[in-house]
Amino acid sequence: MPLPRVFSAEKLGTMATGAALAENADMSSANTRSYKLFSGSANPELAKKVAEQLGIPLGEASIGRFNDGECNIQLGENVRNTHVFIMQSTCPPVNDSLMELFLMVRCFRRASARTVTAIVPYYGYARQDRKTTARVPISASDVSMLLEAAGVDRMLSVDLHCGQIQGFFHHAPVDNLHAFVQHVPYLVKEIVPSFGDNPIAIVSPDAGGVARAKMFMEAMSGMNVSNISLAITIKHRRAAGEIEAMNIVGEIKGKHCIIVDDMIDTAGTLCKAADSLTEMGALSVSACCTHALFSGPALERIGACSLVHVIVSDTIPMKQNVAPGSMAEKAVKEKIKLVSCARLLSQAILSINTGTSVSNLFAVKPR
Repeated sequence: MPLPRVFSAEKLGTMATGAALAENADMSSANTRSYKLFSGSANPELAKKVAEQLGIPLGEASIGRFNDGECNIQLGENVRNTHVFIMQSTCPPVNDSLMELFLMVRCFRRASARTVTAIVPYYGYARQDRKTTARVPISASDVSMLLEAAGVDRMLSVDLHCGQIQGFFHHAPVDNLHAFVQHVPYLVKEIVPSFGDNPIAIVSPDAGGVARAKMFMEAMSGMNVSNISLAITIKHRRAAGEIEAMNIVGEIKGKHCIIVDDMIDTAGTLCKAADSLTEMGALSVSACCTHALFSGPALERIGACSLVHVIVSDTIPMKQNVAPGSMAEKAVKEKIKLVSCARLLSQAILSINTGTSVSNLFAVKPR
């Protein structure tokens, strides 16, 4: 079954070995701590890429299920007095992934690991970050309480749905990395040249995403892309995930539009925005989103709508069960491009382990 091509740092000419990454993080024998990287079952492919970037093997752990569906976890090596990094996105099945992460943290705590850092590229329950009606939980906060109760010393994530989730962790520091650090160089090298001299509009899908779109626009400007503006879509919802009407704030006619968001769920909002932008005179519409949930009819919708390119990260494993000849197959083969965040995560791990600043990971460096 065809899969979207994965563009890693090597594709962009920036692949680094574990030794080179160590040099970037100013690693030395004086400040290097013994550490190991383990993976849950949610996204082992990404964990393997990160381990390759670091130049270390993945830690040995057996993760399975008992007959009744309970998690069965057993470590295959000693972690006493070791700094442990656990990679586990809380992606679908969300509750299974979350419970598995919780039990892994407890397992390492009982095995006397010195510190436990949870690497959660995709943080599930993030959209439930406040009370929108009476008698509902604030699930994003409750998940953070669960992880801290388990014994997490530090959290590392990629493009949290909202920045305030960092404040839900009262004891564990949170590093919220941005995937656009990898997306922008790919976009500028592979897609922007096809736009010629035509202007570009970076489009935020809602008011809450304006800050993210602004950072994306500034990153592109920093790579010498000129004639860029910002636009915002105003959505009128009939129900959750169901758009009744949409308006645009900003000028998009005669421009190549790039919609910037943190995730694609059912793709209803994204495809509606793309078609609306095209009807209003956009020359083309692409999307750059971090987390590719692709729930329900998402791939079919992407294949059928006016989107030209959809750039996503590998924080969540891509679906592989697409029917031959379907719109979903068209989306996977022609539109979706995966840009790996493995190098970004590996650099963050080294910075955390060596005690060096991670602030340089929040800026796009022109190549």
